[in-house]
Amino acid sequence: MSGFFIKKHLEIMASEFSTYTKEELLKKLKKQKRFFIIKIVVIILMIILAIFSTIENGISFHTFLPLFFIPMSIFMYLDINNIKKELKTRK
Repeated sequence: MSGFFIKKHLEIMASEFSTYTKEELLKKLKKQKRFFIIKIVVIILMIILAIFSTIENGISFHTFLPLFFIPMSIFMYLDINNIKKELKTRK
């Protein structure tokens, strides 16, 4: 069932990117890549914090905090791939 929602999301995003010019897509791709890298670094730091927090204090909110941000990173990665696909169709 979740595969259906991901597929629908990808179709919606593909149609959204078709309204951008090539220059706008290149700018958006560059910005998305930068934000994706920043988000991944933050998630890694959160995982490290969660490990230390769990060792010191046991299981707490910090233990599960990175799990809330991982799906957002997955969708950001999928958006980057959709932008790349849109750019390939325009070459």
